[in-house]
Amino acid sequence: MKTAPESSPAGKPLIIPIFIMNRGCPQRCVFCNERVAAGNFSPKITREFFDAQVASYLRWSKDKKRSVEIAFYGGSFTGLPEKEQEQLLAWGNAYIQKGLVTSMRISTRPDTIDENQLMFLRAGGVRTIEIGAQSFNDRVLRDINRGHDAQAIVRAIQCIRSHGLKSGLHLMVGLPGDTKESFLQTLNRTVELRPDTARIHPVVVFQDTALAEEFRAGRYRPLSLEEAVDGCRLAWETLAPAGISIIRFGLQLTPEMKKEGAVLAGPLHPSFGSLVYSAVFYSAVRKRLGDIPETVKTLRFTIAESDQSHFRGFGGKNIRAIKNLYPDAQIVIDSVRGQLPGHLLLAVGKGKITCLDIPGII
Repeated sequence: MKTAPESSPAGKPLIIPIFIMNRGCPQRCVFCNERVAAGNFSPKITREFFDAQVASYLRWSKDKKRSVEIAFYGGSFTGLPEKEQEQLLAWGNAYIQKGLVTSMRISTRPDTIDENQLMFLRAGGVRTIEIGAQSFNDRVLRDINRGHDAQAIVRAIQCIRSHGLKSGLHLMVGLPGDTKESFLQTLNRTVELRPDTARIHPVVVFQDTALAEEFRAGRYRPLSLEEAVDGCRLAWETLAPAGISIIRFGLQLTPEMKKEGAVLAGPLHPSFGSLVYSAVFYSAVRKRLGDIPETVKTLRFTIAESDQSHFRGFGGKNIRAIKNLYPDAQIVIDSVRGQLPGHLLLAVGKGKITCLDIPGII
């Protein structure tokens, strides 16, 4: 089964995902059901499957100048037997040597990274390591059965950086025992560590997990969709200005998620990322509108053509909200093909034009 490409904008690498499922993990987190979250992949990766997956993505890509990365996701790559790690990296290196793939990336646990492991990975063609952090709150990490503390994450990121590799953090919003305050502390700690990238998704309650039992017993309440979007908006507004690229919000829907009973509860939405970006745009615009009287007759926004949908909001939600604030104003939206994404111009009536830049939108 092939999943949709993770990053499609020009300038970003094409990611070819190879899922190793739960393998390499010493225990199972309370929220984890990899077969539902990632898809029903075989736990054993064969050379035939590997080659077919890579070939499929290479055929899909229209931009032959775009960099391509093979990514080993799911489970903990560095927890696999060393011989299997060597084999998987050798398969990937065959494509690097042919010039078809640029590099490889892995995802793993912070407590399975050390100096020797990093030298092995770098020599094997790995250039990016994503760490499953989830939270920097030790109590939350205990509650979700991560098996490591926050300091392990710090050590891992520092060690990765010392070896000249790129780093990424995977964070979650709405974890058991987490609060808005402790989640903000996690975001601030992330800013201090300055990983290259982050991916963030809200907790969804899957069947056959310890969290499902907590949910059924009434001991866990998942975030509402609105709460989850707001938490991810906060993440953007904290991380993006620090130069940390957020490469994904929310889970990609798999066929398994659509099956009856697979998802018990939680803020699962097919366009979750779009909801977050729309919230980011509205929050930024709302702050700029704060000093403009509600009696104005015209609000003219000039935006990049690529920002149209995010600026308007899902189903036109943002425009309706602005109209509610300025019921007598005519709202005009001009989209410009060559305008820089994230850069907005606002003209009020016949008055001066003010500028607004949203960090991280490129």
